Amino acid sequence: MPILDLSIDTLLTTTRSVRKRLDLSRPVEPEVIRECLELALQAPTASNSQSWHFVVVTDLHQRQALATIYRKGAERYRELMTPVYQKRAAASEQEARTTAGLLDSGQYLIDHLHEVPVHVIPCIQGRTDQLPIVAQSGTWGSIMPAAWSFMLAARSRGLGTSLTSFHLFFEQEAAEVLGIPYEEVMQAALIPVAYTLGTDFKPAARKPLESVLHWDQW
Repeated sequence: MPILDLSIDTLLTTTRSVRKRLDLSRPVEPEVIRECLELALQAPTASNSQSWHFVVVTDLHQRQALATIYRKGAERYRELMTPVYQKRAAASEQEARTTAGLLDSGQYLIDHLHEVPVHVIPCIQGRTDQLPIVAQSGTWGSIMPAAWSFMLAARSRGLGTSLTSFHLFFEQEAAEVLGIPYEEVMQAALIPVAYTLGTDFKPAARKPLESVLHWDQW
């Protein structure tokens, strides 16, 4: 698979959450996914023991089952976040447009997740339920860099991804679909993967650095 001619800075600034520009009709070769996961294994980890796992889902029936769980989770999330989005949209016209675009893009993925050819679920051994924040930080700080490395490797090969988590409202149901030992292994995300419609992604609009930078103290 050819690697896109992207500088490191371009790769870092143009690896977007891709939803509407996923090519739902083009299959993704297993060897490309394996290449990306091989690179993900080189991500830094917060402990000496590499306790990651990656569940790659391509079976249509399993993807449909995951999409059903995902939609149920999205409904739960919507119930929680609707007041927040309404307040955000009322702040300004720009915020209203941004919020509307985010919700529209998210809904597209909700509607089409079962059509995305590959779902990758990064997992980690052990559970952080009820553990102190320091233990949670170490656990998430191990699996998330690996997930991000996978997404960067995918972008460099013309694939689009998005780090999603709605299905985690019903994580145990997803574990049953995929045979994941729920009591021993925690799912961290669901990453839809497909080739993109075009590869010309741009940096996103972000707040100025000075508005979020705190040097030496808050």
